Amino acid sequence: MNYGYLVDLALILLATKALSMLTGKLQMPQVVGALVAGLLMGPAVLGIIQPSDFLSQVAELGVIVIMFSAGMGTDLNELKQTGKAGFVIAMAGVLVPLAMGTGLMFVFNTGELALPGNKLLQDIFLGVVLTATSVSITVETLKELGKLSTRVGNAILAAALIDDVLGLVCLTIVTSLAGADVNILLVLAKILLFFVFVGLLGVGISRLLNWYETKVRSRDLRRYPVLAFVLCLFLAWAAEEWFGVADIIGAFSAGLIVATTPKGAYTASKFTPVSYLLLTPVFFANLGLGVELPRMDATILLFTVTLVIVGIGSKLIGCGLGAKMFGFKNRQCLQVGCGMACRGEVALIVANKGMAMNMINPVFFGPIIILVVCCAVFTPILLKLAFKGESAYEGMEESRLAEGFQLSEQVDEVTARLIEGEKRRQGK
Repeated sequence: MNYGYLVDLALILLATKALSMLTGKLQMPQVVGALVAGLLMGPAVLGIIQPSDFLSQVAELGVIVIMFSAGMGTDLNELKQTGKAGFVIAMAGVLVPLAMGTGLMFVFNTGELALPGNKLLQDIFLGVVLTATSVSITVETLKELGKLSTRVGNAILAAALIDDVLGLVCLTIVTSLAGADVNILLVLAKILLFFVFVGLLGVGISRLLNWYETKVRSRDLRRYPVLAFVLCLFLAWAAEEWFGVADIIGAFSAGLIVATTPKGAYTASKFTPVSYLLLTPVFFANLGLGVELPRMDATILLFTVTLVIVGIGSKLIGCGLGAKMFGFKNRQCLQVGCGMACRGEVALIVANKGMAMNMINPVFFGPIIILVVCCAVFTPILLKLAFKGESAYEGMEESRLAEGFQLSEQVDEVTARLIEGEKRRQGK
């Protein structure tokens, strides 16, 4: 047996940690460091580590756990209460990047760059990649600016939550249509059946665990994470084998189900160590290992620049128009668009899925990584510029302002009474 994979894992973990700490100090997402680590150590630069089936399989398990954790971190009640504004902003923020990304790929996906198969689906898939939104950097920036609880901040959070769901639906439809001689009605029926299956399974599991929690009241909590992971793996497998849906959709659905159970938060906490220590670093480093930088010729460089412009501009236009439809001021529309422009791990996950399904030429993956890095750098800068000059209260929800003024009036009234009482006491 060849034990070289142990050295590869050790080098990946060491390099990803070191570069993640460096990017963290530069106020960039740590995922950027993991990607750069894989890029530097892979065939594109140093060639220390070569891609292998083992690393690919561990990386696939990593993306399943990432999406499973994302599902466990999604609040279904919050999703229901976001309202029409968040939905419209998210919908526009998906449709516009989808259309612009498809158009961009239509122009560049020709000749030797085009893969065998359905070219239209290949073009659409880049649009699907651009639909993703990552708001972790946006949230930190809004906190720093004191704008997280404003109308704009709430709109961004609500739209980002719905955006992820809509993006996953787009991914499901496109990947399902990727097969040969596919009947679109059959595909849509299988997608619908999948969500019905997940809904029924989720209700059954939630009720079963609620009954178990009430009747048995076992103090042994170790079984919950194990059973949850079994559910994750089963739904990831069933999604691919039974319904023709991407495995990451099954994993995300499993996370949603677990989030509704009595021990959902406890279960989610137990997946953080294994994801942090092994699976997540290997997944993102493996993405970097697959980048083909030597083929970044003039055409790919032009594609990269255009992709960054389209990636940021499509969210500014789409989400800004969605906000405008609900009475946001022009400056607020710009702020919403800037807040939704950041891309992250979801875009990389979708792109990786596209390469696995032979729907994205690997030469386009390098530009997608550059897009993620540029969005991570530009989003905080654009947000700070968009909010520059605003007062601490400008943009705050009217209801919150009214509550604040009412409280201020009450404090003034109490203070006046205390002063008047003190004067009467001294007069006596």
